[in-house]
This record gives sequence, C-alpha cells and structure tokens, in this order.
Amino acid sequence: MTDYSIILVDSSLLIAFYNAADNYHSQVRDFFARCTSDLVTTVGCVTEVMYFLAPNSRVQNEFLLHLATHVYECESLLPQDFTRIAELNAQYADLPGDFADLSLIAISERLDISAIATLDKDFDIYRRYRRQSFERVFRL
Repeated sequence: MTDYSIILVDSSLLIAFYNAADNYHSQVRDFFARCTSDLVTTVGCVTEVMYFLAPNSRVQNEFLLHLATHVYECESLLPQDFTRIAELNAQYADLPGDFADLSLIAISERLDISAIATLDKDFDIYRRYRRQSFERVFRL
C-alpha cells in the first residue's frame, strides 16, 4: 500500500466508499481494504459526507459508527485553524475553496501530514505552507 503512517481523508473518498452507486466505489473500497495507515479527517468533511449520504440514515449511521470506533479520526479544529482557514479562503478565492477542503489544509499544516486520499483535483492546486504540494495517495 503506502509507507505513510497518517493519511488525510477528504469527503470525496468517504462519499464514494459509502455510496455503492458512486462511479469510484469499487476503487475506493479496494484502497481502504489495502490501507494500513491511520486515517484523519475533519468535522467539515464529516458534515459534507453526512449531507451527501442523506437520506440514507442506515449508511449515515454506518459512517458515524466508523468514526465512533476510530476507523477514522476526526481532528478537532483549534482557534488558530480558523485563522488559517480564513487566510486560505482569501488565497484560493478563485476556486473557491470550500470549508472542508480548507480545513484539511489547515490540519495538514498543524499536524505536518502531507499525504491525502482524495478524488478532488483541487488538491493538485492547493499548497501546504503556501509552497508544498500534497502527496496524493489515491489516484485513478
């Protein structure tokens, strides 16, 4: 699989994993089956996943139980993260960056995690610490 001890997980991968009708479901399922890294996400991503999994409460609850049993760690945002998210929101105003994506960038910088599992091509544009690219560990 990979040599990353910790990987950030974006909403896009989680949505594809829990939605069997998603075009990328089988590839994402295979990725998670092989992955031995700790997986970290943010509450912004959790909110986005819950929204896109609605109205299927059974699948939403499966996702929530995986969070409760630490399949994924949901990293809390600190006050300084919101300041950094505001800076990133201004920096990437032309995309525009969404809160979930920007929260992952802030967490990546604070916890020094460069690896990310995502389907979102914006992570090819986003930069950590204003200059370092992400290491995308899931590619189609």
